[in-house]
Amino acid sequence: MPPDASRMSDGVPATDAVAARSVLALSSSLLLCTDGTASELVAAHAVLPDGSVALAVDAMTPIGGQLVAARGRPGGVRLQVTSVVPVRVRCRVRARVTVTGTVRALDPAALDGCDANTVASLLDLPPVALWAVEPVGVHIERHSTSGDVSVSDYRAASPDPVAAVEAAFLHQLDIERLTLPAGWRLPSPSARLVPVAIDSDGLTVRAETRQEHRDVRLPFASRVTTEDELARELAVLAATDPATLRPRAARPDGIIVE
Repeated sequence: MPPDASRMSDGVPATDAVAARSVLALSSSLLLCTDGTASELVAAHAVLPDGSVALAVDAMTPIGGQLVAARGRPGGVRLQVTSVVPVRVRCRVRARVTVTGTVRALDPAALDGCDANTVASLLDLPPVALWAVEPVGVHIERHSTSGDVSVSDYRAASPDPVAAVEAAFLHQLDIERLTLPAGWRLPSPSARLVPVAIDSDGLTVRAETRQEHRDVRLPFASRVTTEDELARELAVLAATDPATLRPRAARPDGIIVE
């Protein structure tokens, strides 16, 4: 059954493959499911360039034992990740991603194809056994719908270029200065306006009341791939100085540290 529209909506038009890669890359935790057992892993995963997910799990722990038992079995594990809107709004869930895969010990040769950022993320993992989950199925729920993502599309995709700084930039926007599309009507005069999503192609603003919310898309004039380009496009929408749009530190859940 598709997720309820009032519970999941962000208005971001990125492809499902890009969205799935972004969710996995930015999440600080995931749920590891094997043979009916679910265990939460926190700060214990990294995504390799080909979309495989590296897990840091001690083989001598109960969770590690489950991975040993599932090793080499096609689709023997599931990884579940939930993405939330990185600002305080009534309905925060924006996407849920499930990767079904085959787990094996991480082959050190896989590091040869990793860029510096991926190697750094692997070095940040706990110093225990490293496993690789090779995806055989990817499923995503967002925009009030759900569907499977082609594994080849998922593997070929990369996270959105500005996904890593989205949360910080959202907290810099002056919502009062944003120019909304002509004819766009608030669901209620008392609706609260909140910027809820940024990707390389635009900004999404939400008007929310206690009962409902409605999202509107504000496209950028051109696609952005760097922080400077993002600051420039947001400044155009907010009629402000790009220099004032610089991210501050954010917690793993996206909430800015004041």
